[in-house]
Amino acid sequence: MMDKQNKHSEETEETIVRVEESVTDGAHTEEKVVETVLSEETKTGYSLNDDRRVKTLSPGAMVAKRFFRNHIAVLGMVVLLAMFVFSFVGGMLSPYKESQLFYRKDSQVQKYAAVKANTELRYQQEDKDSFPKVAQAQFILAKGKKQTDFSAGGKDYRYEEAGKDFYLIYEKGGTAPVAFAAVDMVTAAGSDAIPYAEQLAILKAYTNEEKTFSEGGINYSIKEDGTIEKDGKVYATAGRYILNAIMSDVTFTKEFKEELLADIQAKKDSFRFKDADGKESVYTIEYDAPSKTYNIKQKREQMVYDTYSSPSRKHPLGTDKNGMDMLTRLMYGGRVSLYIGFVVVIIETVIGMLMGGISGYFGGWIDDLIMRVVDVFYCIPTIPIYIIIGAAMDAMHVDPKIRMLYLMIILGFFGWPSITRLVRGEILTLREQEFMTATEATGIKPIHRITRHLLPNVIPQLIVTCTMSLGGVILTEAVLSFLGLGVKFPFASWGNIINDVNNTYVLSNYLFIWVPAGVCLLLTVLAFNLVGDGLRDAFDPKMKR
Repeated sequence: MMDKQNKHSEETEETIVRVEESVTDGAHTEEKVVETVLSEETKTGYSLNDDRRVKTLSPGAMVAKRFFRNHIAVLGMVVLLAMFVFSFVGGMLSPYKESQLFYRKDSQVQKYAAVKANTELRYQQEDKDSFPKVAQAQFILAKGKKQTDFSAGGKDYRYEEAGKDFYLIYEKGGTAPVAFAAVDMVTAAGSDAIPYAEQLAILKAYTNEEKTFSEGGINYSIKEDGTIEKDGKVYATAGRYILNAIMSDVTFTKEFKEELLADIQAKKDSFRFKDADGKESVYTIEYDAPSKTYNIKQKREQMVYDTYSSPSRKHPLGTDKNGMDMLTRLMYGGRVSLYIGFVVVIIETVIGMLMGGISGYFGGWIDDLIMRVVDVFYCIPTIPIYIIIGAAMDAMHVDPKIRMLYLMIILGFFGWPSITRLVRGEILTLREQEFMTATEATGIKPIHRITRHLLPNVIPQLIVTCTMSLGGVILTEAVLSFLGLGVKFPFASWGNIINDVNNTYVLSNYLFIWVPAGVCLLLTVLAFNLVGDGLRDAFDPKMKR
């Protein structure tokens, strides 16, 4: 015992000596001692283990930490961010507009003109029954026998040759022809029919190679190509070959008509013509026996829509059936699909929070009433309703922009009951807790109790539900657009892009039309579901860290 006391005494003396030595070292040594003590205190006070550090985090930080520990949910968020960048930023960076059309040169054989050839006598009569078919047959027999007189139907007729392949037919004793027969035809330049007297006068002059004539006090002129002018304007054409242009902007020169008719009469199957500028064009001549028409066709290069063009440097994903860049349409389509999804979910959430908050807080007959309304909405077959409304908008030719607005309102209107049930259930649980009793005791108005105290506590569950429903809304819009009832041209959405696959040929041969849109739709919906699952786990307080 004595030894322990002596030992303790010696240690005390040594400590005193060391302290005295430290004090005598001056102010500098003293400061070092103080710093050392403070440093040790800092280490002791602030060196917290992981559990103590987590407890100091805010609720939002804890949710974020749990979310980012879920690698699958993080992957979903990355995919969503990529889709947003692709749709909104990509559309702005694209060198093309959403509805910009592209063209290509294409060589096509087109019908250029038609030549009607007449080789038989055609009859024109003053009145409907002045020269019936029986009389026409007797005329042919008399002409074959070289007899100028003949009878038919109890009437006597005579005829005279007034020109080449042109015959005037009279009733015996009459001075004015009741009909005429000619191989040459008179074709009006306009839509109005040419009267009998004018046709007769035109063919008389044409068959006798007259240059001018008069009829009814009106002067007419005949060109070499058979064009008839009336008061200086083109009135009709005469000849056994009637040349008509297929396209309204095409006109034929005299030289063209003469060379073409000469080749037709020579029974050639092709025709070459050099215009005044020295440009030579080649035409094919095809004879259609049933209609007795020569079809003149020309191989021409013209600008056509660059439809279903394969992927290239200019168009990485090709072009669609309208000749629009698929990559650009895909970007703008994603923008529309995401925009519709968010707007619809906002509408659903606003209505659902309001109705669910009122139902859960007040209870009683108000709760019963709102829940019965929710039950009615659950019983409504929404898909047939969407189809009927879409067909009605088609019938009324609603503007595509207005149609998109109606689509968002309709989808939001039918989607709020699920949000209402969720909010009501959460509020029924929260309203009996102590903090709500305190709000009632302090005299806070019911509307403020709901909006400031109840609904904020429901928001975490709402975030999860809304995130997962976004994918469903986008998918619904895609289905409606695919059926032709949603977003309409010229606006693009992933759904109406896939709508271009309207037959098996496009489905199997043009994969670049529908596969990219289908992949974007799949990834977006899947990513929203993954993020929703991640948020649900992150907001769960029982989830292990």
